[in-house]
Amino acid sequence: MISKLKIRGINLVYEDMGTGDVIVFIHGQPFNRSMWNYQSQVFSKTNRLIVPDLRGYGESITTESIVLLDELALDIIYLLNELNISKAVFVGLSMGGQVALEIYRLAPHLVKGLVLADTDARAEDATSYLNRKALAKRLLTDGMESYTTQNIGHYLCKNTFDTKQEVVDHLNTMMINTDAAGAAAVQLGRAERRDHSGILSNIDFPTLIVVGDQDVFTPVSTAEYMQTRISKAELAIIKDAGHMPNMEQPEQFNQLLKNYLDKL
Repeated sequence: MISKLKIRGINLVYEDMGTGDVIVFIHGQPFNRSMWNYQSQVFSKTNRLIVPDLRGYGESITTESIVLLDELALDIIYLLNELNISKAVFVGLSMGGQVALEIYRLAPHLVKGLVLADTDARAEDATSYLNRKALAKRLLTDGMESYTTQNIGHYLCKNTFDTKQEVVDHLNTMMINTDAAGAAAVQLGRAERRDHSGILSNIDFPTLIVVGDQDVFTPVSTAEYMQTRISKAELAIIKDAGHMPNMEQPEQFNQLLKNYLDKL
């Protein structure tokens, strides 16, 4: 069921489906909640799923000029409070993984488990900080269609791009329909994100780290960095996948997630 709640000054749109133990799926940028369709149709049969459009993305429109990652995390924390949810497994990809870690920092009591997919716990370095600032400016001046045309191929491995047109089309639709101003605001906030490396060692519950073997944004070495710092972390490398393994190889991703949930 698609729902909307007034959360911290905006109408936050989310899907609430299924019953049972709660899983919160947190999308990356510049996408929306529909990137998790490949998972929701499976796990809604066994779990209650909360799948939001983050502030600035999808139908959760914002007019702010900058949105920090802790703002995105607080939105979800407040949403769960409104829904009387006291514990959940958080599944985040890319920026969504960074938001999940921020939720753990701010409200560790909410976190039953973490799935960190194709993400990086570290802050931006000097170069990536400037690149993200420049990207925000380009999104405002050139728009999402230009960004999509130039960058969509970087999100997927070559095999996906060449043989899975439905995935390419879905990704393209999400990207071009993203509000450029919202995406730029979050890019500016993401440039300022804090380093979560220090809290990784505090995570004392089983954690699943997933990465596509051909991810050019957050390569396998980035996933390995997190694995060495979380005592109960399991690392799964998905073959023939880039930055979007949940869409590129959904059966593999879903099996990994099911196995992880069964262990909690």
